Amino acid sequence: MYQQMIFVNLAVNDLEASKRFFTGLGFSLNEQFSDDSTASVVISDTIVLMIMNKERFGDFTKKQIADSSRTVETLLALSAESRVKVDELVDKAIAAGGAPAGETQEQGDFMYGRAFFDPDGHHFEVVWMDPSVIEG
Repeated sequence: MYQQMIFVNLAVNDLEASKRFFTGLGFSLNEQFSDDSTASVVISDTIVLMIMNKERFGDFTKKQIADSSRTVETLLALSAESRVKVDELVDKAIAAGGAPAGETQEQGDFMYGRAFFDPDGHHFEVVWMDPSVIEG
């Protein structure tokens, strides 16, 4: 059965530093789709983060590239399997050179989230939702 994938493309200032950051979070690199200007970061079977130096990223757009340290171009949200996994990923991100983004979000017993900025200022939300509430 076909599973649609998402490839999120982000411009980064220092490709090597970004590779270290994301592998430090436990994600792997797909070397087949990586080179000296791009790295393919595998988040899951259906989510791939393509991090590119700004020159390579500019090959895909005619628009000005956002300065993610000063502006928000997107909020990237990742699900987690538990509250503990939310905390683990965000704590790893901060320890690996990221920064906290906002306050912890508690929505009763059914939703919990925290957020971080990667070293380039891209905003990542990590959220756990109670599966029994989602299933209805």
